[in-house]
Amino acid sequence: MGRVNEDVAAALQEYADLFALTGGDPFRVRSYQKAAKSIAGYPEDLRHTDIRKIPHVGEAIGKKVEEFLRRGSFRQLDELRARIPAGVRALTRIPSLGPKRALLLYNELGIDSPAALAEAIKAGRLAGVRGFGPKAEENLLRGIEQLELAGKRFHLGIAIDLAERIMAALPAERIAYAGSVRRMKETVGDIDILAVGPPTLMDALARLPYVTEVIARGDRKTSVRTDRGVQVDLRLVPAESWGAALVYFTGSKEHNVHIRELAVKKGWKLSEYGLFDADDRVIAAATEEDVYRALGMEWVPPPLREDRGEVEAALRGELPRLVELSDIKGDLHTHTDLTDGVAPLEEMVAAAARRGYAYYAVTDHAPNLVMQRMTLEKALDQRARLAELQARHPGMRLLHGTELNIGPDGSVDWPAEVLAGFDIRVASVHSHFTQPRDEMTRRLIAVCENPHVDIVGHPTARRLGSRAPVDADWEAVFRAAARTHTIMEIDSYPDRADLDSDLVRLARHHGVKFSIDSDAHAIPHLDHLRFGVGIAQRAWLTPDDVVNTWPLDRLLAYLGRS
Repeated sequence: MGRVNEDVAAALQEYADLFALTGGDPFRVRSYQKAAKSIAGYPEDLRHTDIRKIPHVGEAIGKKVEEFLRRGSFRQLDELRARIPAGVRALTRIPSLGPKRALLLYNELGIDSPAALAEAIKAGRLAGVRGFGPKAEENLLRGIEQLELAGKRFHLGIAIDLAERIMAALPAERIAYAGSVRRMKETVGDIDILAVGPPTLMDALARLPYVTEVIARGDRKTSVRTDRGVQVDLRLVPAESWGAALVYFTGSKEHNVHIRELAVKKGWKLSEYGLFDADDRVIAAATEEDVYRALGMEWVPPPLREDRGEVEAALRGELPRLVELSDIKGDLHTHTDLTDGVAPLEEMVAAAARRGYAYYAVTDHAPNLVMQRMTLEKALDQRARLAELQARHPGMRLLHGTELNIGPDGSVDWPAEVLAGFDIRVASVHSHFTQPRDEMTRRLIAVCENPHVDIVGHPTARRLGSRAPVDADWEAVFRAAARTHTIMEIDSYPDRADLDSDLVRLARHHGVKFSIDSDAHAIPHLDHLRFGVGIAQRAWLTPDDVVNTWPLDRLLAYLGRS
């Protein structure tokens, strides 16, 4: 999928938001939202396809897309942008504040930015305004804080996509990203790229079409800002120092301090140029493995480099064999256009087969997520279609699943006799995100104790930059999951990254098993699994900890389906 797809989808979504903000017809708003979602998940580059064959893209929307492809916008979007102040548009990005309420605040109180809203709440100006009680004000202040944090950091999906596009565009002899991106942190503040090559690489970086500002330029380091607001630092390093530079600029700071202390104890010095003895002779520099070996250690995988015991384990030769993307044998949480996915069942299954999976689960939403209009009849029809598709894919076991909704009391959709017919049952929180801690804890424990739930999907329900994680006693939840053999999901969707690595480590401590799933709503989303694997690696997970690295018979036995 080309980046242009994302740009078009973002423009259509912005138009839908602005149209809703001006009181536009809800049906038209929804049609543009659907088109944006379809285009974002479409696997081919819009510039090389028939736009009108994409679901939800009719003649009117198609013309807007064509205009956007010609000049980077379309007339109706420009007109709405001119009518609505940028600050009001920013209000709509605050979690829990929709377009109608944002416009009400602007028209009645003159509030024209998130900062102005925070000031108004603290000054008590919203008192008496319908729909803005104390709890709503508390949620808005939390949402404004999340919005501010989101403006400073970016999820890993954005960072890696940008880093890989830059690396592909620069004619370097050798090039790699470093920093928190290489350590697979769920969010990053900027991107560090190392390269071996001529100083002209700096000019090549500055000329890239998505670079909007050159912050600083030199022969060895250049910093730029891109159209997504991300700062990128490009450093040229000597070829003979490549390994030492990669260690140094990958970090973390704490990890680097620890290994430098090891060097100092030997009377050596460690820098981005290499490991040197007391007479400044090079001991190791060309590869990371050389540097770590000279220090008496195993090579430490980048996701572990946080000074959380990895140095001691590497000195003992006891680093775990981390789970890798190649270990994944199947995806246990995916969607089709039967509910809120983009691609038809047949296309999602074919895409999974191309990945060489041994098994693949389709888990469309259950009926309590009302917007999806799921029925038992639709679910049974999908099951029959999967049975037909199984004959076309004899090398991949197709599993019919469902993503259930965890109610406020821990109950789920479908009665027990219906749930018994599914191969796999994922249950997720999709509502009532602000329940008090004790209620949320009871809710999650109850779903773990439900014998018809196999996996708790995206357990904290967070959305990076837009929704805070639910508040629960995770120690208690994970103890319950371990006791009931309920699997905890690592949702690989990059704006979820849920569970985060700290909670995965805590859950593993209690004996919990995990699934690493894409939560794919379109074919390109199947590629998200690498982000979930990164989270698992940061949490020290091995293949044995992750159920969808297991052979089919072991997985089915664990699920009680053998």
